[in-house]
Amino acid sequence: MRARALLIAMLALAAAPAVASAADYRPLPGGRFASVVPADGKDAPAQVAPFALRSEPVTNAEFLAFVSKHPQWRRDRVAPIFADGRYLSHWAAADALGPEALPAQPVTGVSWFAAQAYCESEHARLPSWYEWEMAAGADATRADARSDPAWRERVLDWYSRPSSHALPTIGGAADLHGVRDLNGLVWEWVDDFNALLVGSDSRDQDGADKLKFCGAGAISLQQKENYATLMRVAMLSALKAVDTTPNLGFRCARPLASAPFNSSPLSVHPRITSGAGSERSEAKSKDRHTTRSASTDPEASTP
Repeated sequence: MRARALLIAMLALAAAPAVASAADYRPLPGGRFASVVPADGKDAPAQVAPFALRSEPVTNAEFLAFVSKHPQWRRDRVAPIFADGRYLSHWAAADALGPEALPAQPVTGVSWFAAQAYCESEHARLPSWYEWEMAAGADATRADARSDPAWRERVLDWYSRPSSHALPTIGGAADLHGVRDLNGLVWEWVDDFNALLVGSDSRDQDGADKLKFCGAGAISLQQKENYATLMRVAMLSALKAVDTTPNLGFRCARPLASAPFNSSPLSVHPRITSGAGSERSEAKSKDRHTTRSASTDPEASTP
């Protein structure tokens, strides 16, 4: 009788769906940081509050579990105002990955809105540019390896690889903080992507603003020898929140504070940011020296 009960219990466990393990977040100390995007538009360092960063990018398998639980983010149900027509287009179906989207590959083809919603499901948010840049500057032994020409060469080497190649799976070598794959795998969304190259006059924020990385507009950027990071600034600044690309993924961040992160409900979408004028000026007007919450006012967020 006991053997039969044990057998039934074992069969029940085998039939039960696997439960995904909780995402791993690694603490980073923050501090004063010399960003390629000066905090004052000239040469002032950024001040980054302590934060925790997801140790690895979000994978296809994790995002599939997310859209299964929150079907409003499936590619066949998401509102066009929150993702363009290429959203998750490499998946075999709205609820299936297929051979072009392996479970352990980083998810790509997701909009800023979808990435932000996923992070909120983990009681997190997208990292700010300063947080991402600070974390990405580390290597296995140094918190800031950006002045090392060999480090810069390794990062830049990834940009020269053909984008037509299949994406590797996550799980690269960990850096000093225990974070993986910040360089050399995919581009990654940041919370304030549309506030990186904003002029002081809000009247010049239309199409011409996207060209500011070239010519005179790049004068205020620092560390011009760190070309790979400057390329990220240029690419992110050219995007709109609905855009998706086959090599753009994301990871999430959380503040390190005594109070829990106050996430807005997933039924409420984040504020629409088109990347043009008033929104970009508003984003810059916020204090970019500190970690910003991704939660938004529900009334302002309702589509």
